[in-house]
Amino acid sequence: MEPGQRHQVIKRLQAELPRGAPFDLATLAEFGVSPQLAAHYAESGWLERLAQGVYAFPNDDFGIYGALKLLQKRAPGLHIGGKSALALQGVKHNLASRDTLVLWGDRRFALPAWFTTRFPARYLYARLFDWPATALPKQTLTTPPGLPEHLQVAVPERAVLEMLYEAGVRQSLEEARNLFDGLRSPREALLGQLLSCCTSVKAVRLFLTWSRETRLVDVDALLENYPVRTGSAARWMSRLDDGTLLSLNPHG
Repeated sequence: MEPGQRHQVIKRLQAELPRGAPFDLATLAEFGVSPQLAAHYAESGWLERLAQGVYAFPNDDFGIYGALKLLQKRAPGLHIGGKSALALQGVKHNLASRDTLVLWGDRRFALPAWFTTRFPARYLYARLFDWPATALPKQTLTTPPGLPEHLQVAVPERAVLEMLYEAGVRQSLEEARNLFDGLRSPREALLGQLLSCCTSVKAVRLFLTWSRETRLVDVDALLENYPVRTGSAARWMSRLDDGTLLSLNPHG
């Protein structure tokens, strides 16, 4: 490509590609930019190379949501989950301004350094749900008002089970309980479906136990109407990482 043509392409990129987010080679290809040309633009200072195949405009102080939308293209099912998802939907407890963002996904995935050096975050992959052959996985992801279109966030009913999965491990039991107490009017039908395919006995039993204590939902009705996975009839006991001995009945 002639120098004049390269200049026209970068001018088009600057005019049409929105600021505030990194972009990959697939996006650049839509503008006729090959990997070689992208490397040339980076060497010339027109683009900043963040990692292999990932670029941004120089001095573009891009935000976390734009970066997450790029990661969503690379990691199947990646979404904001657990207590971070609850916080975005109004359920908070002493949330720090630089609190670590909790991300979940469908496969193992290492968050790239260009992301974690800018945004404190951790990524979890666990087969928390044995999904049925329905649209339930997509139905339990949403984009809360005020966030960029297509940014995936777990709905509160899914997010609370993700949080309870981590309780006593990466998530303190005390904070988990405080956040649980902040839940309001969950959709019982959706909860029933999620509890029926949740693979974590601890998360299910914690939810049932705390729901009985707070009267968040009618636990007996849930157990009657849905095949909730509570595990065996024995009491579930485990010594958590913080030293707490957690003992949970099958039905809360």
